Amino acid sequence: MSRRYGVSRQTGYKWLRRYEAAGTIAGLQELSRRPHHSPRQTSAAAEQRVLAVRDEKGWGAEKIQYVVAKEGVALSAITIHRILKRNNRIRPENKRRPAAGQFARARCNELAQMDFKGDYWLAAGGKCYPFSLLDDCSRYLLGLWPLPGTDAKGVQEVRKPHFQQLGVPEEMLMDHGSTWYANMSQHGLTWLSIWLIKQGVKLKYSGVHHPQTQGKVERFHRTLKERTKHRGEPGTMGEWEAWAQEVRQEYNEQRPHEALGMKTPAEVYTTENLRPYQEHRPEWEYGGGEVRRLENEGGLSKYGCWYFVCEALAKERVRVDEFDGKLTVTFRHLTIREIDLHTRTSTPVLLRM
Repeated sequence: MSRRYGVSRQTGYKWLRRYEAAGTIAGLQELSRRPHHSPRQTSAAAEQRVLAVRDEKGWGAEKIQYVVAKEGVALSAITIHRILKRNNRIRPENKRRPAAGQFARARCNELAQMDFKGDYWLAAGGKCYPFSLLDDCSRYLLGLWPLPGTDAKGVQEVRKPHFQQLGVPEEMLMDHGSTWYANMSQHGLTWLSIWLIKQGVKLKYSGVHHPQTQGKVERFHRTLKERTKHRGEPGTMGEWEAWAQEVRQEYNEQRPHEALGMKTPAEVYTTENLRPYQEHRPEWEYGGGEVRRLENEGGLSKYGCWYFVCEALAKERVRVDEFDGKLTVTFRHLTIREIDLHTRTSTPVLLRM
């Protein structure tokens, strides 16, 4: 019989035993090769813990691995990934990986990055613009403030108490947004940037149309977007304020960061390099030149003619130097205007002294 069907006698006897055991031809169909017992199979409790972290946080396999390991659940990242995939928790966007080897300052508070995260519609109308401040070295989220707009006044209202409580960083990196950069001139000074400069902050601007210059704050904004989508967008400013505090606590103290060796930002951040905020700083000491205080419109008069300098510098002290039929106007360490006394033209420049 085995020869008739082209199988070995061993296979023939196996089918015969299976038929005798089942009592029906249906018992001869191909059976699953899955083992009856898998001693290395992930326990149901461990799998449920992985899914619980995923459902609550929306994190990927590496971060979940780090978190559950602290609870005594030892699973590899690939095992966790398979659990997520098997339980339909993986979407295409979750496969993206952050860029490796990204440059960072060596010490905390040497540089802080700040920016707005788009806008979110509110249930009763209007929008929310989350404004974030991130330490470049530790990725520590120094602040996250939901604001009703992107105006400079709103930024100062949240930044000032922050500076007063925690201190001022050495440098700040931002884009060319109108909140802190005047696009009509080369120096880009606004009253908000003047306020920062007077606190001794060195301003740095990202490359035009190159958001990767602010890679760390942009990466946080992606996390904020995904986390908010996972949680569900708040509908009111009050809900946004509560959510912002929850995000900040989770991002700083719970969420492990690959770029930090799976440490949290709170485990890396220190208060070094912070300087106290001064409400009334001493007047800047200029060496040489004629020291003038600009008029209300941000200009000055010379030889009977009025010249525009910078609206943001209205009532501020500047240094005026005259040579070769021209005036140069310097605010602190920045030469910002060149005035031609012959043609009576005023041209914006940016020279660091």
